[in-house]
Amino acid sequence: MIRILLADDQALIRNGIRALLESEDDIEVVGEAANGRQAVDLAREHRPDIALMDIQMPVLDGIEATRQIAGDEQLAAVRVVVLTNYGLDEYVFRALRAGASGFLLKDTEPADLLQALHVVMRGDALLSPAVTRQLITEFVARPPDALGTAGLEALTNREREVVALAAHGLNNDEIAASMVLSPATAKTHVSRAMVKLGARDRAQLVVFAYQSGLVSARDPGRP
Repeated sequence: MIRILLADDQALIRNGIRALLESEDDIEVVGEAANGRQAVDLAREHRPDIALMDIQMPVLDGIEATRQIAGDEQLAAVRVVVLTNYGLDEYVFRALRAGASGFLLKDTEPADLLQALHVVMRGDALLSPAVTRQLITEFVARPPDALGTAGLEALTNREREVVALAAHGLNNDEIAASMVLSPATAKTHVSRAMVKLGARDRAQLVVFAYQSGLVSARDPGRP
Protein backbone atom coordinates (compact mmCIF):
# COMPACT_ATOMS: atom_id res chain seq x y z
CA MET A 1 0.00 0.00 0.00
CA ILE A 2 1.38 3.40 -1.04
CA ARG A 3 0.45 6.05 1.54
CA ILE A 4 -0.01 9.53 0.05
CA LEU A 5 -0.21 13.02 1.51
CA LEU A 6 -1.85 15.66 -0.72
CA ALA A 7 -0.77 19.30 -0.39
CA ASP A 8 -2.56 21.89 -2.55
CA ASP A 9 -4.33 25.10 -1.60
CA GLN A 10 -7.17 24.41 -4.08
CA ALA A 11 -9.77 22.06 -2.63
CA LEU A 12 -11.07 21.17 -6.08
CA ILE A 13 -7.62 19.95 -7.14
CA ARG A 14 -7.20 17.94 -3.94
CA ASN A 15 -10.61 16.34 -4.34
CA GLY A 16 -9.91 15.36 -7.93
CA ILE A 17 -6.55 13.82 -7.14
CA ARG A 18 -7.94 12.04 -4.07
CA ALA A 19 -10.73 10.51 -6.15
CA LEU A 20 -8.20 9.28 -8.70
CA LEU A 21 -5.83 7.82 -6.11
CA GLU A 22 -8.50 6.17 -4.01
CA SER A 23 -9.79 4.33 -7.07
CA GLU A 24 -6.59 2.26 -6.87
CA ASP A 25 -6.41 -0.75 -4.57
CA ASP A 26 -2.80 -0.16 -3.58
CA ILE A 27 -2.96 3.58 -2.80
CA GLU A 28 -4.25 5.27 0.36
CA VAL A 29 -4.58 9.03 0.95
CA VAL A 30 -3.62 9.60 4.59
CA GLY A 31 -4.01 13.38 4.75
CA GLU A 32 -4.72 16.66 2.95
CA ALA A 33 -2.98 19.99 3.47
CA ALA A 34 -4.09 23.40 2.21
CA ASN A 35 -0.72 25.08 2.86
CA GLY A 36 2.92 24.18 3.29
CA ARG A 37 2.90 24.39 7.07
CA GLN A 38 0.07 21.88 7.26
CA ALA A 39 1.94 19.66 4.82
CA VAL A 40 5.00 19.54 7.08
CA ASP A 41 2.90 18.92 10.18
CA LEU A 42 0.88 16.15 8.51
CA ALA A 43 4.03 14.55 7.14
CA ARG A 44 5.37 14.34 10.69
CA GLU A 45 2.05 12.98 11.95
CA HIS A 46 1.35 10.36 9.28
CA ARG A 47 4.81 9.55 7.84
CA PRO A 48 3.45 9.02 4.29
CA ASP A 49 5.45 7.25 1.61
CA ILE A 50 4.94 10.15 -0.82
CA ALA A 51 3.87 13.77 -0.43
CA LEU A 52 2.31 15.24 -3.58
CA MET A 53 3.27 18.89 -3.16
CA ASP A 54 1.98 22.00 -4.90
CA ILE A 55 4.50 24.85 -5.16
CA GLN A 56 2.48 28.02 -4.70
CA MET A 57 0.66 27.76 -1.37
CA PRO A 58 0.00 30.21 1.47
CA VAL A 59 1.75 30.31 4.87
CA LEU A 60 4.66 28.21 3.59
CA ASP A 61 5.27 27.49 -0.09
CA GLY A 62 5.78 23.99 -1.43
CA ILE A 63 9.52 24.40 -1.97
CA GLU A 64 10.19 25.40 1.63
CA ALA A 65 7.83 22.65 2.83
CA THR A 66 9.82 20.20 0.71
CA ARG A 67 13.08 21.48 2.19
CA GLN A 68 11.79 21.01 5.74
CA ILE A 69 10.52 17.50 5.05
CA ALA A 70 13.72 16.47 3.26
CA GLY A 71 15.83 17.95 6.06
CA ASP A 72 14.02 16.11 8.87
CA GLU A 73 15.85 12.88 9.71
CA GLN A 74 12.63 11.38 11.08
CA LEU A 75 11.04 11.87 7.65
CA ALA A 76 13.90 10.34 5.68
CA ALA A 77 11.56 7.77 4.13
CA VAL A 78 9.11 10.41 2.83
CA ARG A 79 9.50 11.19 -0.87
CA VAL A 80 8.18 14.52 -2.21
CA VAL A 81 6.77 14.75 -5.72
CA VAL A 82 6.12 18.33 -6.78
CA LEU A 83 2.90 18.65 -8.78
CA THR A 84 2.38 22.08 -10.32
CA ASN A 85 1.36 24.15 -13.32
CA TYR A 86 4.88 25.47 -13.69
CA GLY A 87 7.53 23.52 -15.55
CA LEU A 88 9.67 25.86 -17.60
CA ASP A 89 11.40 28.01 -15.03
CA GLU A 90 13.47 28.13 -11.85
CA TYR A 91 10.88 26.15 -9.90
CA VAL A 92 12.31 22.93 -11.33
CA PHE A 93 15.77 23.60 -9.93
CA ARG A 94 14.60 24.96 -6.61
CA ALA A 95 12.31 21.99 -6.01
CA LEU A 96 14.99 19.41 -6.80
CA ARG A 97 17.62 21.21 -4.77
CA ALA A 98 15.18 21.34 -1.86
CA GLY A 99 15.04 17.54 -1.94
CA ALA A 100 12.11 16.67 -4.21
CA SER A 101 12.20 13.17 -5.67
CA GLY A 102 10.16 14.11 -8.70
CA PHE A 103 8.43 16.88 -10.60
CA LEU A 104 5.20 16.51 -12.56
CA LEU A 105 2.98 19.01 -14.30
CA LYS A 106 -0.69 19.21 -13.38
CA ASP A 107 -1.71 18.42 -16.94
CA THR A 108 -0.12 14.96 -16.56
CA GLU A 109 -2.46 12.19 -17.67
CA PRO A 110 -4.07 10.30 -14.74
CA ALA A 111 -2.47 7.01 -15.77
CA ASP A 112 0.94 8.70 -15.91
CA LEU A 113 0.47 10.14 -12.43
CA LEU A 114 -0.34 6.71 -11.03
CA GLN A 115 2.68 5.23 -12.78
CA ALA A 116 4.84 8.04 -11.42
CA LEU A 117 3.97 7.14 -7.84
CA HIS A 118 5.21 3.60 -8.39
CA VAL A 119 8.40 4.92 -10.02
CA VAL A 120 9.15 7.07 -6.98
CA MET A 121 8.38 4.18 -4.62
CA ARG A 122 11.09 2.17 -6.40
CA GLY A 123 13.56 4.93 -5.55
CA ASP A 124 13.91 6.23 -9.11
CA ALA A 125 13.97 9.89 -10.08
CA LEU A 126 10.77 11.11 -11.68
CA LEU A 127 10.53 14.05 -14.07
CA SER A 128 8.03 14.55 -16.85
CA PRO A 129 9.69 14.41 -20.30
CA ALA A 130 9.07 18.08 -21.00
CA VAL A 131 10.58 19.08 -17.66
CA THR A 132 13.57 16.79 -18.19
CA ARG A 133 14.39 18.42 -21.53
CA GLN A 134 14.16 21.87 -19.98
CA LEU A 135 16.21 20.82 -16.97
CA ILE A 136 19.04 19.51 -19.16
CA THR A 137 18.98 22.57 -21.41
CA GLU A 138 19.23 24.93 -18.45
CA PHE A 139 22.01 23.01 -16.71
CA VAL A 140 24.06 22.91 -19.92
CA ALA A 141 23.80 26.70 -20.15
CA ARG A 142 25.10 27.16 -16.60
CA PRO A 143 28.72 26.96 -15.42
CA PRO A 144 29.57 23.98 -13.19
CA ASP A 145 28.78 24.50 -9.52
CA ALA A 146 31.99 24.77 -7.43
CA LEU A 147 30.59 22.73 -4.54
CA GLY A 148 29.31 20.08 -6.94
CA THR A 149 32.67 19.88 -8.68
CA ALA A 150 34.41 19.34 -5.35
CA GLY A 151 32.07 16.43 -4.68
CA LEU A 152 33.51 14.58 -7.67
CA GLU A 153 36.69 13.95 -5.69
CA ALA A 154 34.79 11.63 -3.36
CA LEU A 155 33.77 9.32 -6.21
CA THR A 156 35.78 6.58 -7.86
CA ASN A 157 35.97 6.57 -11.66
CA ARG A 158 33.46 3.72 -11.76
CA GLU A 159 31.06 5.63 -9.49
CA ARG A 160 31.37 8.72 -11.68
CA GLU A 161 30.39 6.65 -14.71
CA VAL A 162 27.42 5.20 -12.84
CA VAL A 163 26.24 8.65 -11.76
CA ALA A 164 26.57 9.92 -15.33
CA LEU A 165 24.46 7.04 -16.65
CA ALA A 166 21.86 7.59 -13.93
CA ALA A 167 21.74 11.27 -14.91
CA HIS A 168 20.88 10.22 -18.46
CA GLY A 169 17.86 8.35 -17.09
CA LEU A 170 19.17 4.77 -17.07
CA ASN A 171 17.85 2.42 -14.40
CA ASN A 172 20.07 -0.10 -12.59
CA ASP A 173 19.51 -2.87 -15.14
CA GLU A 174 20.37 -0.54 -18.02
CA ILE A 175 23.44 0.74 -16.20
CA ALA A 176 24.53 -2.85 -15.64
CA ALA A 177 24.12 -3.67 -19.33
CA SER A 178 25.99 -0.55 -20.42
CA MET A 179 28.93 -1.19 -18.10
CA VAL A 180 28.86 -5.00 -18.42
CA LEU A 181 28.15 -5.49 -14.73
CA SER A 182 25.62 -7.51 -12.79
CA PRO A 183 22.50 -5.54 -11.75
CA ALA A 184 23.46 -6.08 -8.10
CA THR A 185 26.90 -4.55 -8.67
CA ALA A 186 25.41 -1.57 -10.52
CA LYS A 187 22.96 -1.03 -7.66
CA THR A 188 25.86 -1.14 -5.18
CA HIS A 189 27.77 1.52 -7.11
CA VAL A 190 24.69 3.75 -7.25
CA SER A 191 24.09 3.31 -3.51
CA ARG A 192 27.71 4.11 -2.64
CA ALA A 193 27.67 7.22 -4.80
CA MET A 194 24.47 8.39 -3.11
CA VAL A 195 26.00 7.87 0.34
CA LYS A 196 29.19 9.75 -0.57
CA LEU A 197 27.24 12.66 -2.04
CA GLY A 198 24.58 12.71 0.66
CA ALA A 199 21.87 12.22 -1.97
CA ARG A 200 18.46 11.09 -0.77
CA ASP A 201 17.57 9.52 -4.11
CA ARG A 202 18.39 9.38 -7.80
CA ALA A 203 16.79 12.76 -8.46
CA GLN A 204 19.54 14.40 -6.43
CA LEU A 205 22.15 12.37 -8.32
CA VAL A 206 20.80 13.96 -11.51
CA VAL A 207 21.11 17.43 -10.00
CA PHE A 208 24.68 16.71 -8.87
CA ALA A 209 25.72 15.33 -12.26
CA TYR A 210 24.66 18.47 -14.11
CA GLN A 211 25.72 20.95 -11.44
CA SER A 212 29.21 19.45 -11.30
CA GLY A 213 29.60 19.34 -15.08
CA LEU A 214 30.03 15.55 -14.94
CA VAL A 215 27.57 15.24 -17.83
CA SER A 216 25.83 17.52 -20.28
CA ALA A 217 23.05 17.13 -22.81
CA ARG A 218 25.70 17.12 -25.53
CA ASP A 219 27.43 13.96 -24.31
CA PRO A 220 27.74 11.71 -27.36
CA GLY A 221 26.56 8.13 -27.42
CA ARG A 222 24.13 8.47 -24.53
CA PRO A 223 20.30 8.30 -24.62
